[in-house]
Amino acid sequence: MPHPLFLLNGSNLNMLGVREPGLYGTTTLAEIEQRTCQLAESLGLACDFRQTNHEGVLVDWIQEAATREAAVIINPAGFSFGCVPVLDALKLVRKPVVEVHITNIHQRPAPYTHSLVSQAATGVICGLGPNGYLAAVRAVADLLGASA
Repeated sequence: MPHPLFLLNGSNLNMLGVREPGLYGTTTLAEIEQRTCQLAESLGLACDFRQTNHEGVLVDWIQEAATREAAVIINPAGFSFGCVPVLDALKLVRKPVVEVHITNIHQRPAPYTHSLVSQAATGVICGLGPNGYLAAVRAVADLLGASA
């Protein structure tokens, strides 16, 4: 039976490909979903890929992941930098939590440099563009012992 994996995406990520392409590139979230879920499934992970612009919805999804004993890959986007409810919900997750950012947030100006979510993350991947999602899937598979 595949390990459940929630890939959760926060605010404005539905606009990837058109939103600040000089910063975020031209890859769409749908393209990231296709590549990421294909890799996840090949590594024995059941991929559940979601995006929301609403904090409460993201909190509900994280709680659902915790209830289902799922690992979580999260790009919290703007919710990274001041959203205590998302942080608190992630503390409920008992499986690996990997935080992903397309850009290197440590090279960005304030307020984009300090993620509260990192306090609940097993690991953080940033600055690899869309490939950060693939690195996160591989890391989760290794942490769960799901990959061959």
